[in-house]
Amino acid sequence: MKTIDKIPTSKIARASKMVATGAKIGVNYLKYYGDRITKTEEQSKSILDKNNAEDIYDGLKQLKGSALKVAQMLSMEKNILPQAYVEKLSLSQFSVPPLSAPLVFKTFKKYFGKFPDEIFDTFNLNSVNAASIGQVHVAKKKGKKLAVKIQYPGVAESITSDLAMVKPIAIKMFNINGKDSDKYFKEVENKLIEETNYLLEVVQSKEVVQACKHIPNLKFPDYYEELSSERIITMDWMEGEHLSEFTSYNTNQVKADKIGQALWDFYMYQMHVLKKVHADPHPGNFLVSKNGDLIALDFGCMKTVPNDFYKPYFELVKKEVINNPELFSEKMYELEILREDDSKAELEFFSSMFHELLTLFTKPFHQDSFDFSNPKFFNSISEMGQRYSKNTELRKMNGNRGSKHFIYINRTFFGLYNLMFDLKAKDIKINNFRKLCNPVAAI
Repeated sequence: MKTIDKIPTSKIARASKMVATGAKIGVNYLKYYGDRITKTEEQSKSILDKNNAEDIYDGLKQLKGSALKVAQMLSMEKNILPQAYVEKLSLSQFSVPPLSAPLVFKTFKKYFGKFPDEIFDTFNLNSVNAASIGQVHVAKKKGKKLAVKIQYPGVAESITSDLAMVKPIAIKMFNINGKDSDKYFKEVENKLIEETNYLLEVVQSKEVVQACKHIPNLKFPDYYEELSSERIITMDWMEGEHLSEFTSYNTNQVKADKIGQALWDFYMYQMHVLKKVHADPHPGNFLVSKNGDLIALDFGCMKTVPNDFYKPYFELVKKEVINNPELFSEKMYELEILREDDSKAELEFFSSMFHELLTLFTKPFHQDSFDFSNPKFFNSISEMGQRYSKNTELRKMNGNRGSKHFIYINRTFFGLYNLMFDLKAKDIKINNFRKLCNPVAAI
């Protein structure tokens, strides 16, 4: 695979790359209008989506960092984006061009004062996995096989300026306005800054491992603080295949249910017991071992769930709350979905929209076990997302909806649901995590 010798780090260089990508998209639209003369609208739109997806991905993969992280997050939105975008942006999860050897050496020298072969017994300069903010190398020390994750140069320093470039697009896409919209962008910025702090990630990783190691069929690597720094993490090398690779061919329902139950228990235990959750549930962060165990990786993105959000959020799971207009409205205000300055039309519209959304989205919690392989459930979510994305009435209303905590909690649940569907997990015990509760476990 071709390597990257230099990553644009200055504001001007990164902005120029975004402008160049925008120019390519403009050319794609000109081609699209020409294609409409000789092709059907469906064919023309398909070509446009494919060309735009390729150009956007090609531009973002050179920037890496938070720009590529946005692509990774978008690739999880299978119910919103056209398939061409999902397929191309999904590559940002674990398949982007890696850093060249000179950049790897430079990073080690900066943070350890030594080159990798002075620290490890062996170190493979060819990365085995390159993603949005870092890449992984194989090393050995004292006979132990290790995974060494190296952060791309300039990622942490460019977060604020990258998000400033993305902000106007997000405002337009999601109809965000008003003076309090900055809280959403600040939430994303703070979380991305945390993800670039590898010393924090090591601490969080060890805490999660300690708290969740008793969950059946779930494995974790050990992390080595003495071989880690602000931009480099060393952990055990875990043998397995990415979850997406496993789901692409698996037909063993027993194995799918075993892995699905471990995944579900892991998230429910974090959410309800630890009140702090792995908020990056994409396939690149999970492996499946030969024994059919689930291996969880990468705890840079951990979201604390404050009680004043947790309580009303999960009260809405209860049918007696969703179906009681007074209680439902009360929780809507607590979660900042409804606002005191809403017009009557906005109150009616958003109450109706979120009632429909929550009635559907909370279905798994209304049963002892749930079949996540059922396409009807996911098609309903997709249909609803498409319907509201095209709603002209919604575009006219204030899009500032919900607590800032929704950003990562909703991302967690959408990602989890998608992984469960990809696994085709059928017989999942929803409240099984309660049997696993350890009163002394806490983060």
